Amino acid sequence: MKVAAIFSLLLLPLIGQAQPVPAGDENIPYLMTFGPSAETSWGDDDYSQTFFFLIPETFKEPIFIRVFDPDVGGAVDEQNGEFDTRMVYSVYGGKECYTNRDAQETDPKGNYKSGVQLASKAFAENPRYDNNWYAFGPFNPTEGEYVSKFGGYIFKIIVDGVAGNDGNLYRYFLSTRFDDNKPVEGGNAFAFEYSFRMHDNPNEVSHIYPYVDDRTLTVKLSNFDWDSDGFIRTVSVARRGQMSTISGDDRWMEDEFKIFDEEKNTSLDIQFIKKKTPPVRNNNVVVNVRNQYNELLPFYVIPIGGVPKYKYNIGVKRVE
Repeated sequence: MKVAAIFSLLLLPLIGQAQPVPAGDENIPYLMTFGPSAETSWGDDDYSQTFFFLIPETFKEPIFIRVFDPDVGGAVDEQNGEFDTRMVYSVYGGKECYTNRDAQETDPKGNYKSGVQLASKAFAENPRYDNNWYAFGPFNPTEGEYVSKFGGYIFKIIVDGVAGNDGNLYRYFLSTRFDDNKPVEGGNAFAFEYSFRMHDNPNEVSHIYPYVDDRTLTVKLSNFDWDSDGFIRTVSVARRGQMSTISGDDRWMEDEFKIFDEEKNTSLDIQFIKKKTPPVRNNNVVVNVRNQYNELLPFYVIPIGGVPKYKYNIGVKRVE
Protein backbone atom coordinates (compact mmCIF):
# COMPACT_ATOMS: atom_id res chain seq x y z
CA MET A 1 0.00 0.00 0.00
CA LYS A 2 1.32 3.46 -0.85
CA VAL A 3 2.33 5.75 2.00
CA ALA A 4 -0.23 8.34 0.92
CA ALA A 5 -2.99 5.76 1.22
CA ILE A 6 -1.77 4.69 4.64
CA PHE A 7 -1.80 8.29 5.87
CA SER A 8 -5.28 8.85 4.45
CA LEU A 9 -6.69 5.75 6.13
CA LEU A 10 -5.16 6.65 9.46
CA LEU A 11 -6.41 10.22 9.35
CA LEU A 12 -10.02 9.45 8.42
CA PRO A 13 -11.21 8.60 11.95
CA LEU A 14 -9.63 11.80 13.26
CA ILE A 15 -11.26 14.34 10.95
CA GLY A 16 -12.26 17.51 12.78
CA GLN A 17 -9.70 17.24 15.56
CA ALA A 18 -6.64 18.22 13.52
CA GLN A 19 -7.21 21.93 13.21
CA PRO A 20 -5.97 23.60 16.44
CA VAL A 21 -2.23 23.89 16.95
CA PRO A 22 -1.52 22.77 19.63
CA ALA A 23 -4.33 20.21 19.53
CA GLY A 24 -6.47 19.10 22.47
CA ASP A 25 -4.72 15.76 23.02
CA GLU A 26 -1.38 17.56 23.30
CA ASN A 27 -2.58 19.65 26.27
CA ILE A 28 -0.04 22.37 25.49
CA PRO A 29 -1.13 25.93 26.36
CA TYR A 30 0.85 27.84 23.72
CA LEU A 31 3.58 27.70 21.15
CA MET A 32 6.51 29.92 22.11
CA THR A 33 9.04 32.14 20.29
CA PHE A 34 11.23 34.83 21.86
CA GLY A 35 12.77 37.96 20.46
CA PRO A 36 16.44 37.56 19.42
CA SER A 37 17.78 39.69 22.28
CA ALA A 38 16.43 37.29 24.92
CA GLU A 39 18.82 35.06 26.80
CA THR A 40 18.42 31.43 25.75
CA SER A 41 17.90 30.64 29.45
CA TRP A 42 14.35 31.97 28.99
CA GLY A 43 13.69 28.79 27.01
CA ASP A 44 14.12 29.49 23.30
CA ASP A 45 17.27 28.22 21.61
CA ASP A 46 16.94 29.94 18.21
CA TYR A 47 14.07 32.53 18.18
CA SER A 48 12.24 30.85 15.30
CA GLN A 49 9.60 28.16 14.83
CA THR A 50 8.30 26.40 11.71
CA PHE A 51 5.02 24.51 11.30
CA PHE A 52 3.60 22.71 8.28
CA PHE A 53 -0.07 22.31 7.36
CA LEU A 54 -1.29 19.40 5.26
CA ILE A 55 -4.35 19.87 3.00
CA PRO A 56 -5.72 16.68 1.37
CA GLU A 57 -5.72 16.83 -2.43
CA THR A 58 -9.47 16.12 -2.38
CA PHE A 59 -10.14 19.38 -0.52
CA LYS A 60 -10.99 22.17 -2.98
CA GLU A 61 -12.11 25.15 -0.87
CA PRO A 62 -9.95 28.15 0.11
CA ILE A 63 -8.13 27.82 3.42
CA PHE A 64 -6.91 30.26 6.07
CA ILE A 65 -4.14 29.97 8.65
CA ARG A 66 -5.36 31.83 11.72
CA VAL A 67 -3.03 32.99 14.52
CA PHE A 68 -4.25 33.56 18.07
CA ASP A 69 -2.58 36.46 19.93
CA PRO A 70 0.03 37.17 17.24
CA ASP A 71 1.24 40.38 18.90
CA VAL A 72 3.81 40.56 21.71
CA GLY A 73 2.23 42.32 24.66
CA GLY A 74 -0.74 42.21 26.99
CA ALA A 75 -2.00 39.36 29.15
CA VAL A 76 -0.79 36.28 27.27
CA ASP A 77 2.84 36.98 26.38
CA GLU A 78 5.93 36.79 28.60
CA GLN A 79 7.28 40.24 29.46
CA ASN A 80 10.99 40.92 29.92
CA GLY A 81 11.27 44.56 30.98
CA GLU A 82 9.23 46.79 28.68
CA PHE A 83 7.50 45.09 25.75
CA ASP A 84 9.84 45.84 22.83
CA THR A 85 9.60 42.71 20.71
CA ARG A 86 8.63 42.28 17.08
CA MET A 87 7.67 39.02 15.37
CA VAL A 88 7.36 38.29 11.66
CA TYR A 89 4.97 35.55 10.53
CA SER A 90 5.47 34.30 6.95
CA VAL A 91 3.45 31.75 4.98
CA TYR A 92 5.03 29.74 2.15
CA GLY A 93 3.81 27.35 -0.51
CA GLY A 94 5.01 26.20 -3.91
CA LYS A 95 8.03 24.16 -4.94
CA GLU A 96 10.34 23.07 -2.09
CA CYS A 97 8.21 24.73 0.57
CA TYR A 98 8.45 21.41 2.42
CA THR A 99 10.87 19.22 0.46
CA ASN A 100 13.90 21.51 0.79
CA ARG A 101 16.10 19.89 3.45
CA ASP A 102 16.79 23.20 5.20
CA ALA A 103 13.04 23.58 5.79
CA GLN A 104 13.04 20.26 7.68
CA GLU A 105 15.86 21.14 10.06
CA THR A 106 15.77 22.57 13.58
CA ASP A 107 17.87 25.70 13.08
CA PRO A 108 16.80 28.76 11.05
CA LYS A 109 19.74 28.48 8.67
CA GLY A 110 20.27 28.14 4.95
CA ASN A 111 17.15 28.10 2.80
CA TYR A 112 14.68 27.34 5.59
CA LYS A 113 12.35 29.93 4.03
CA SER A 114 12.18 27.86 0.86
CA GLY A 115 9.22 27.97 -1.50
CA VAL A 116 7.06 30.87 -2.59
CA GLN A 117 6.17 33.45 0.02
CA LEU A 118 2.39 33.86 -0.02
CA ALA A 119 1.94 36.25 2.89
CA SER A 120 3.91 37.98 5.64
CA LYS A 121 3.10 40.33 8.49
CA ALA A 122 5.06 41.83 11.41
CA PHE A 123 3.55 42.24 14.88
CA ALA A 124 4.76 44.17 17.91
CA GLU A 125 2.68 45.14 20.95
CA ASN A 126 -0.81 45.86 19.63
CA PRO A 127 -4.00 45.72 21.77
CA ARG A 128 -6.02 45.04 18.61
CA TYR A 129 -4.53 41.55 18.38
CA ASP A 130 -4.12 40.82 22.08
CA ASN A 131 -6.19 37.74 22.92
CA ASN A 132 -7.58 37.95 19.39
CA TRP A 133 -7.14 36.27 16.00
CA TYR A 134 -5.44 37.29 12.77
CA ALA A 135 -6.04 35.31 9.56
CA PHE A 136 -3.61 34.71 6.70
CA GLY A 137 -5.35 33.88 3.43
CA PRO A 138 -7.42 32.93 1.60
CA PHE A 139 -5.14 30.41 -0.10
CA ASN A 140 -6.06 27.95 -2.81
CA PRO A 141 -4.96 24.50 -1.58
CA THR A 142 -2.97 24.04 -4.80
CA GLU A 143 -0.78 27.02 -3.80
CA GLY A 144 0.91 24.65 -1.39
CA GLU A 145 3.59 22.16 -2.42
CA TYR A 146 2.12 18.86 -3.59
CA VAL A 147 3.85 15.96 -1.80
CA SER A 148 2.77 12.57 -3.11
CA LYS A 149 3.60 10.58 0.03
CA PHE A 150 1.08 12.70 1.97
CA GLY A 151 -1.49 12.74 -0.79
CA GLY A 152 -1.91 16.46 -0.39
CA TYR A 153 -0.54 19.98 -0.40
CA ILE A 154 1.82 21.41 2.22
CA PHE A 155 1.91 24.99 3.47
CA LYS A 156 4.58 26.32 5.82
CA ILE A 157 4.34 29.08 8.40
CA ILE A 158 7.44 30.48 10.07
CA VAL A 159 7.51 32.90 12.97
CA ASP A 160 10.82 34.69 13.54
CA GLY A 161 11.70 36.96 16.42
CA VAL A 162 13.39 39.94 14.74
CA ALA A 163 13.70 42.44 17.62
CA GLY A 164 13.39 42.61 21.39
CA ASN A 165 13.65 40.10 24.24
CA ASP A 166 10.06 39.22 25.22
CA GLY A 167 8.31 35.89 24.79
CA ASN A 168 5.58 35.48 22.18
CA LEU A 169 2.93 32.90 23.12
CA TYR A 170 0.49 32.01 20.35
CA ARG A 171 -1.59 29.29 18.68
CA TYR A 172 -2.70 28.41 15.14
CA PHE A 173 -5.92 27.14 13.59
CA LEU A 174 -6.30 25.76 10.06
CA SER A 175 -9.71 27.03 8.95
CA THR A 176 -12.08 27.38 6.03
CA ARG A 177 -13.19 30.80 7.36
CA PHE A 178 -11.45 34.15 7.69
CA ASP A 179 -13.39 35.10 10.82
CA ASP A 180 -14.04 31.78 12.55
CA ASN A 181 -12.36 28.48 13.36
CA LYS A 182 -13.97 26.03 10.96
CA PRO A 183 -12.00 22.80 10.39
CA VAL A 184 -10.45 21.78 7.08
CA GLU A 185 -11.74 18.26 6.60
CA GLY A 186 -8.87 15.77 6.80
CA GLY A 187 -6.23 18.41 7.52
CA ASN A 188 -3.31 18.01 9.88
CA ALA A 189 -0.28 19.96 11.09
CA PHE A 190 3.22 18.94 12.06
CA ALA A 191 6.64 20.26 13.04
CA PHE A 192 10.14 18.83 13.30
CA GLU A 193 10.94 20.78 16.46
CA TYR A 194 8.46 21.91 19.07
CA SER A 195 8.99 25.09 21.13
CA PHE A 196 6.19 25.47 23.65
CA ARG A 197 5.01 26.74 27.03
CA MET A 198 4.25 24.26 29.80
CA HIS A 199 1.27 24.58 32.13
CA ASP A 200 1.96 26.11 35.52
CA ASN A 201 -0.40 23.59 37.15
CA PRO A 202 1.65 20.50 38.11
CA ASN A 203 -1.39 18.26 37.60
CA GLU A 204 -1.43 19.00 33.86
CA VAL A 205 0.53 16.60 31.59
CA SER A 206 1.54 17.78 28.11
CA HIS A 207 2.16 15.44 25.16
CA ILE A 208 3.83 15.43 21.76
CA TYR A 209 3.50 12.61 19.23
CA PRO A 210 6.44 11.82 16.91
CA TYR A 211 5.65 9.38 14.12
CA VAL A 212 7.96 6.36 13.79
CA ASP A 213 8.18 4.94 10.26
CA ASP A 214 9.37 1.45 9.31
CA ARG A 215 12.94 2.67 8.69
CA THR A 216 13.46 3.79 12.26
CA LEU A 217 15.64 1.54 14.42
CA THR A 218 16.61 3.98 17.18
CA VAL A 219 15.48 7.42 18.26
CA LYS A 220 17.39 10.20 19.98
CA LEU A 221 15.21 12.52 22.03
CA SER A 222 16.67 15.98 22.73
CA ASN A 223 15.17 18.47 25.17
CA PHE A 224 16.27 22.02 25.96
CA ASP A 225 15.77 24.13 29.11
CA TRP A 226 13.40 21.74 30.89
CA ASP A 227 14.49 23.46 34.12
CA SER A 228 14.56 20.05 35.87
CA ASP A 229 10.76 20.42 36.10
CA GLY A 230 9.72 16.83 36.82
CA PHE A 231 10.34 14.12 34.25
CA ILE A 232 9.85 13.17 30.60
CA ARG A 233 8.38 9.75 29.80
CA THR A 234 7.71 7.99 26.48
CA VAL A 235 4.77 5.61 26.13
CA SER A 236 3.94 3.49 23.09
CA VAL A 237 2.01 0.39 22.08
CA ALA A 238 4.97 -1.69 23.34
CA ARG A 239 6.49 0.58 25.99
CA ARG A 240 4.93 1.30 29.37
CA GLY A 241 7.23 4.20 30.17
CA GLN A 242 10.71 5.00 28.82
CA MET A 243 12.26 7.66 31.07
CA SER A 244 14.47 10.33 29.46
CA THR A 245 17.37 12.35 30.76
CA ILE A 246 16.02 15.81 31.52
CA SER A 247 17.71 19.14 30.90
CA GLY A 248 18.38 21.90 33.40
CA ASP A 249 18.33 25.62 32.84
CA ASP A 250 19.71 26.71 29.44
CA ARG A 251 20.97 23.22 28.61
CA TRP A 252 20.37 20.53 26.00
CA MET A 253 20.13 16.90 27.10
CA GLU A 254 19.57 13.85 24.96
CA ASP A 255 19.15 10.14 25.24
CA GLU A 256 18.78 7.33 22.73
CA PHE A 257 16.71 4.17 22.80
CA LYS A 258 15.85 1.34 20.44
CA ILE A 259 12.55 1.07 18.61
CA PHE A 260 10.67 -2.21 18.97
CA ASP A 261 9.16 -3.80 15.86
CA GLU A 262 5.65 -3.19 17.22
CA GLU A 263 6.34 0.53 17.42
CA LYS A 264 7.12 0.97 13.73
CA ASN A 265 4.43 2.78 11.74
CA THR A 266 2.93 4.12 14.96
CA SER A 267 3.27 7.26 17.03
CA LEU A 268 5.09 7.65 20.33
CA ASP A 269 3.56 9.59 23.21
CA ILE A 270 6.22 11.79 24.83
CA GLN A 271 4.77 12.99 28.13
CA PHE A 272 5.96 16.05 30.05
CA ILE A 273 5.12 15.54 33.72
CA LYS A 274 5.79 18.44 36.09
CA LYS A 275 7.05 18.08 39.63
CA LYS A 276 4.75 19.14 42.46
CA THR A 277 7.31 21.14 44.47
CA PRO A 278 8.99 23.50 44.26
CA PRO A 279 6.68 24.94 41.60
CA VAL A 280 8.21 25.91 38.24
CA ARG A 281 6.27 28.66 36.45
CA ASN A 282 6.52 29.99 32.91
CA ASN A 283 8.55 26.97 31.80
CA ASN A 284 9.39 27.09 28.08
CA VAL A 285 10.73 23.92 26.46
CA VAL A 286 12.23 22.90 23.09
CA VAL A 287 12.10 19.27 21.90
CA ASN A 288 13.15 17.30 18.81
CA VAL A 289 13.59 13.62 17.96
CA ARG A 290 15.95 12.07 15.38
CA ASN A 291 16.38 8.57 14.00
CA GLN A 292 19.61 6.63 13.45
CA TYR A 293 20.19 8.49 10.16
CA ASN A 294 20.06 11.84 12.02
CA GLU A 295 16.74 12.57 10.30
CA LEU A 296 14.13 14.43 12.31
CA LEU A 297 10.85 12.70 13.10
CA PRO A 298 7.72 14.81 12.55
CA PHE A 299 5.43 15.67 15.47
CA TYR A 300 1.81 15.53 14.28
CA VAL A 301 -0.72 17.50 16.31
CA ILE A 302 -3.09 14.62 15.60
CA PRO A 303 -0.95 11.49 16.11
CA ILE A 304 -0.91 9.17 13.11
CA GLY A 305 -2.81 6.02 14.11
CA GLY A 306 -4.24 7.76 17.16
CA VAL A 307 -2.87 8.34 20.64
CA PRO A 308 -0.74 5.24 21.38
CA LYS A 309 -1.86 3.01 24.24
CA TYR A 310 0.42 0.48 25.88
CA LYS A 311 -0.70 -3.05 25.01
CA TYR A 312 0.12 -5.37 27.89
CA ASN A 313 0.01 -8.48 25.73
CA ILE A 314 2.87 -7.03 23.63
CA GLY A 315 5.00 -5.51 26.35
CA VAL A 316 4.89 -8.47 28.74
CA LYS A 317 6.95 -10.51 26.28
CA ARG A 318 10.12 -8.55 26.96
CA VAL A 319 12.07 -6.91 29.74
CA GLU A 320 12.43 -3.21 28.91
